Amino acid sequence: MTRTLLTALAFALASATAAFAHDYKLGDLVIDHPVARATAPGAKVGAGYVTIMNKGNKDAFLVGGAADFAGLVEIHEGKIENGVMTMKAFENGLIIPAGETATMKPGGNHVMFMKLKKPLQEGETLPVTLRFKEAGEVKVEFKVLSIGETLKMKGGKAMDHSKMDHSGHGGHSRHSHKKADE
Repeated sequence: MTRTLLTALAFALASATAAFAHDYKLGDLVIDHPVARATAPGAKVGAGYVTIMNKGNKDAFLVGGAADFAGLVEIHEGKIENGVMTMKAFENGLIIPAGETATMKPGGNHVMFMKLKKPLQEGETLPVTLRFKEAGEVKVEFKVLSIGETLKMKGGKAMDHSKMDHSGHGGHSRHSHKKADE
């Protein structure tokens, strides 16, 4: 191979590796693979998922965030009880215990993007600032996946956030609905 071709291949490989790199650091925290679920046109809410590793010796708390595409970013606890999904914003943030990992995924804890200014479209990358109680803030990019791709994260059935009323909760949203397949 010619030197030019080798240089071009090396550049392409480096670019591809950078494009697939999807983790961020904030002190002892490693924020890995932030993804969001595509939304339907007109949806006012969307969900994001991420894994956060706490490599420190002190608990960390994810308390919220900010994004230009959403009027409000909250961290929600999700539980399914008797076939009904209930969600509410964590009062003091999602705890990431020292030396442990917290995984946010469909059907469980998640980042809730509320008051969407536009639909979340598959393939786009969304800048979001995540806020931690003591560690501070970190800017990350959420890659928007199709609903099918996000379901693979859990292996479950779809939940339709667009049919839920998230308005007027003043940061203390509490809501429930049945899974979309029920």
